[in-house]
Amino acid sequence: MDDLEAIKQLKARYFRTMDGKDWDGMRGLFTDGVVMDTTESGGGVIAGADTFMAFLSETLAGAVTVHHGHMPEITVTSPTTATGIWAMEDMIRWPDGSTMHGYGHYHETYEQSGGSWRIASSTLTRLRMDFTGADDA
Repeated sequence: MDDLEAIKQLKARYFRTMDGKDWDGMRGLFTDGVVMDTTESGGGVIAGADTFMAFLSETLAGAVTVHHGHMPEITVTSPTTATGIWAMEDMIRWPDGSTMHGYGHYHETYEQSGGSWRIASSTLTRLRMDFTGADDA
C-alpha cells in the first residue's frame, strides 16, 4: 500500500473508532506525544495520546457521534512525515437530546514509525456549528 492510501485508511479508522467508541483501537492511531488543538472550535489543546483518550472517552460518554471526512489533501514531506487537510462534518447527540452539527477541516501532521503511519498533530477548525437544545420531556 502506498503512503497516501495508508494515511487515508488511518483517518478512516480514526472516524470509525471514534463513532464506535473503540478507545483502545483509537489509541493506536496516534503518536505518544500527539497534540490535539480544538481551540478554533471552542475547545483547548491537549498534548499526549493517553491524555487525549481520557478526555475524549469522558466527553463523549453516552453520546452518539457521526463523523465524515472528505476530500483529503495529503502531502508526503519525507519518507516518515506527511501533512494533510480533510474537509469534515460531524454530528453529536448527547444523552439529554441536545445536538451539535458541525462543519470544518482537520489540519494534521503524520509520522511513520515501524512501518505504520500515526497522527502526530491535529488542529480542528470550524466553518459552522449548529446546536439544538435538550429534548423536552
